[in-house]
Amino acid sequence: MEENNQSMPVEFYMIGLSSCQYLQPLFFTIFLVIYMAALLGNVAITTVIASDSRLHTPMYFFLVNLSVLDICCTTAAIPKILQIIRSKEKMMSFSECIAQLCIFSSVLGTETMLLTVMAYDRYVAICQPLHYGTIMSRRSCILLAAAVWLLGFVNSMVHTSLILRLKFCQRNIIDHLLCEIPPVLKVACSDTYFNNVAIIIADVILGMVCFLLTVVSYTYIISAILKIRSADKKKKAFSTCASHLTVVTLFYGGIIYTYVRPAFSNVLAADKVMSALYTIASPVLNPIIYSLRNKEVINALKKLLERKVCSYK
Repeated sequence: MEENNQSMPVEFYMIGLSSCQYLQPLFFTIFLVIYMAALLGNVAITTVIASDSRLHTPMYFFLVNLSVLDICCTTAAIPKILQIIRSKEKMMSFSECIAQLCIFSSVLGTETMLLTVMAYDRYVAICQPLHYGTIMSRRSCILLAAAVWLLGFVNSMVHTSLILRLKFCQRNIIDHLLCEIPPVLKVACSDTYFNNVAIIIADVILGMVCFLLTVVSYTYIISAILKIRSADKKKKAFSTCASHLTVVTLFYGGIIYTYVRPAFSNVLAADKVMSALYTIASPVLNPIIYSLRNKEVINALKKLLERKVCSYK
């Protein structure tokens, strides 16, 4: 196979689901339903929080940011997956692949740091309640949100620029659902040493450091909750953290498996499953986890629906 040059366009053949041709209509329906559910759920949470002034707190401000990230993630992934399922060629152009990779890298880096910030918010709320209003002021929240979005974008630009320096064959076979950094690097025709170094640095800074900070935050949180004597107050404190802890577990489970696991433990089928977990399943589950376990969100949603119904009468 010839290496890419400017006169020969590079293409990627995505064979993630093509092995089961008779199941293609079922896959198309499942992904379409997932996409619609993710959009509906995250838009609903964003609308509810924006419309209810009682939810204009740091915790819900960061939850809106998480919903926006989930919308970006599913929109970058699922429409292209649907197009590939419907297509006979199963092809993705080089520009489409790089664009998808760039968005994923930005979203994953931003969401990793955002979940850490949300854990810190819960730590301050439970362990330092008297200083919560000062520490998590409106200005502080805006600065934290801007910082995680900016750092996520910078991380994405570094990885994308390094990949653009690589040479690829004219036609490349990727046994995956999406264009992510690990599967794209596997089909590169040039040395990926600097790319691997950048991945390790990102794993340490964005992955391990954020993970450890989250663990430390919840260690202090759980320790503080266990010292509460009142059973009702203890239950309420746990309920405010349970949703976020569930989301963190799902997200980090897929991220650590895909980006941090040893290179020799490479199972393609498992790669697809774990990738789908944090890029497709998490955006659908996040609104459900946060809404079903949160009475404030449920009550705000009911009031919003009642106002909409009354306006149509």
